[in-house]
Amino acid sequence: MEKSKEIRIDTYLWAIRIFKSRTLASDAIKGGKVKLKDTNVKAAHVVKIGETYSITIGATKKIIEVTGLIEKRGNYETAKQNYIDHSPPIEKSERQEKAFFTMNVKHEKGTGRPTKKNRRNLGKEGGWF
Repeated sequence: MEKSKEIRIDTYLWAIRIFKSRTLASDAIKGGKVKLKDTNVKAAHVVKIGETYSITIGATKKIIEVTGLIEKRGNYETAKQNYIDHSPPIEKSERQEKAFFTMNVKHEKGTGRPTKKNRRNLGKEGGWF
């Protein structure tokens, strides 16, 4: 009689490549970012086939259903066979707009950088920072 595998949730999330390290997975679990049926789980929770977990990573939310147990981290194809991803697709409005600063000053092309006097005048008009 063979004993079935008992795999901890932090090891499982690391093995299916949701987190880069088991420590990050454990920290997320302790922080309440991993839930089973809207209740927090502990890092030592034993994963069972058929359970559905909701995982919050930054601004994104993943919902995964366990279809197989894996304890060693392998390639992506092997990991993908052991869970089903039920997460909703990321909408365009949720994505970050632009990370770079855009200038709000309009000046003639080819005039170059404004002088100190020009910057003072722009400041009075509300156009320079």
